Amino acid sequence: MRCVIARFPFELTRSGVLDSMKGVRPEEVSGDSVTIGRRAYPVKQVGEVITRQDRRDFSAAEVVRAMTRLGFTCHSAPRPAAAAPAVSPLQHASAMLGSPVAV
Repeated sequence: MRCVIARFPFELTRSGVLDSMKGVRPEEVSGDSVTIGRRAYPVKQVGEVITRQDRRDFSAAEVVRAMTRLGFTCHSAPRPAAAAPAVSPLQHASAMLGSPVAV
């Protein structure tokens, strides 16, 4: 499949991506990721390996688009969990003792 990443044309195949990523240890995923084989790789790491370009030269969206067209599963960045409501020390102690919350 022909795709353009960072203004450069690439001829990518599913088997070519699998071969390129073989033996590459995945970095910690903090943003968008792509599942290749049984491992989840950061999108920027995959783009760097398959294009041999610096990560700053392309966007994650370009790589996600190419990997999706090749049939790989892409995941968006996990959303941060909502912050728990603040609990006063008195409410916390009441909850630990199992008594009703004092107001």
